[in-house]
Amino acid sequence: MKKIRSNMAVNIISGIVVVFIVVICISGYVGYQSFTQVLSDQYAETAYRTADTALGVIDGSKLDEYLATGGKGEEYETSRANMEELCNRQNAMFIYVIRPDADYSHITFVYNTVNRNSGFDAYKVGYVKDTTNDEYKEIYRRIYEEGLERATVVRDKGFIESGSHITELVPVKDGEKVTGILCVQRQMEALTSARQKYVNDVALALLGPILAVIVLYGVYLHRRLIKPVKTITREAERFARENSDPPQTLSSQITHQDEIGVLARSIDRMTAETLKYMENLTEATAVREKIATQLEVATAIQQNSLPQKFPAFPDRKEFDVYASMTPALEVGGDFYNFFLIDDNHLAMVIADVSDKGIGAALFMMVSNILIHNRALMGGKPSEVLEFVNNQLCAHNETSMFVTVWLGIMEISTGEIIASNAGHEYPIIKQGDGKFELYNDGKHGVMLGIMEGMKFTDYTFKLEKGGALYLYTDGVAEAEDTDHNQFGIDRTIEVLNKQPDATPKEIVNNIKNAIHDFVKDAPQFDDTTMLCVKRTGDLP
Repeated sequence: MKKIRSNMAVNIISGIVVVFIVVICISGYVGYQSFTQVLSDQYAETAYRTADTALGVIDGSKLDEYLATGGKGEEYETSRANMEELCNRQNAMFIYVIRPDADYSHITFVYNTVNRNSGFDAYKVGYVKDTTNDEYKEIYRRIYEEGLERATVVRDKGFIESGSHITELVPVKDGEKVTGILCVQRQMEALTSARQKYVNDVALALLGPILAVIVLYGVYLHRRLIKPVKTITREAERFARENSDPPQTLSSQITHQDEIGVLARSIDRMTAETLKYMENLTEATAVREKIATQLEVATAIQQNSLPQKFPAFPDRKEFDVYASMTPALEVGGDFYNFFLIDDNHLAMVIADVSDKGIGAALFMMVSNILIHNRALMGGKPSEVLEFVNNQLCAHNETSMFVTVWLGIMEISTGEIIASNAGHEYPIIKQGDGKFELYNDGKHGVMLGIMEGMKFTDYTFKLEKGGALYLYTDGVAEAEDTDHNQFGIDRTIEVLNKQPDATPKEIVNNIKNAIHDFVKDAPQFDDTTMLCVKRTGDLP
């Protein structure tokens, strides 16, 4: 235990050191980058001014003539000498004029002046060389084809024969026509050495303050954190061993007003409350039994809020409906509903609240009531969901949400208009066919997420003899002991073993298949299903 305590101080101080180092590295890097950018901009601007001056000593209309004569003639020699003088006076490495070929893959030198201290030899007039890389090729193209007036290339990484440098490129023109490209290359030794000096100066300047902060903060942490934590640890061990009142409370030993002081006072209260709880265990047991009773009542209320009587509409022979909801806890967040809006329209609802327990059950009942009442007022499913969403968002301090599928069937024709607020796709059987997943409808956003959301309707027809199967994700996500899920494919397979069954048989077939699949594995989600079958018979 002593070893663990001693390591606490080391670990905390080490963490502080790491944080300091990270902050310093980030700050240094940002400063380094800014420093580099400023110097690079200065280099580029100087190179550009040199290039602008160099344009004044050459005649852009005579580049063809210079290439044809190989640079013979007094005019060319004079301009080349002026350019060479400018190169040395401005301390540039190279000033040269080139002409790229049609695909910019090769360049021909018209001028090439070299700083006398560079150690390089100048290329002769007409010398052809491969374009350095794709970056240069793209700049050449933009100068000739897009009218680019200035470009800067920085090369300071990897192997560079002429060393790190900045090259400024400008067009040489005859009137508005580009006849060549003038380039000024300046070396970056001064920038490189200045950056290194910056790094060294920053490191030396910060070393002393860092060490001082580490020492002072280590002492501060020991007094304000490590020592009080050791006191709290000893008291926790004593209480776990003795289960009795402490000889001296932690709040009398630790008088800080910070979080450590709050922790000490909280532990004192926890100790007193734990002892009180142990003395009143019988009363606590009674309270738990009362809560269990309340949960049973909540379960009954929730079940009674859903349609439970089947057959639901014994006088209606055109359709049959059956549903069930099995909560994972005492009360759940799933719900279903079905009700007649009028003699020719049946509303069908299935939904899944984002949570479980009593809170979800209350949210579920509110959502169910809102959907039911708004649907009875008329309108499309999308309008119903929009209204309910706004109502839930206006009073949703717990940030719960609910997925909903709402459909309204015209009983006489089987036409269904539906809207989906983030719920599972329905499974449909048409006539004498088989059950298939119907995923043509668009998903909307769950209700309760954001006020003002719009929802989309879609329509399909349920033929005579057809069936509509609705479900929550607890069906497909039911797991066995190896965490394999029941899945949609297995659900459809079970449905198609007896596709012409009644809605009650269909729901029970799925429930039995899930039970056989999961066996003794605990389930953590509600399982809710609703099935409607259209016989097509008129009353």
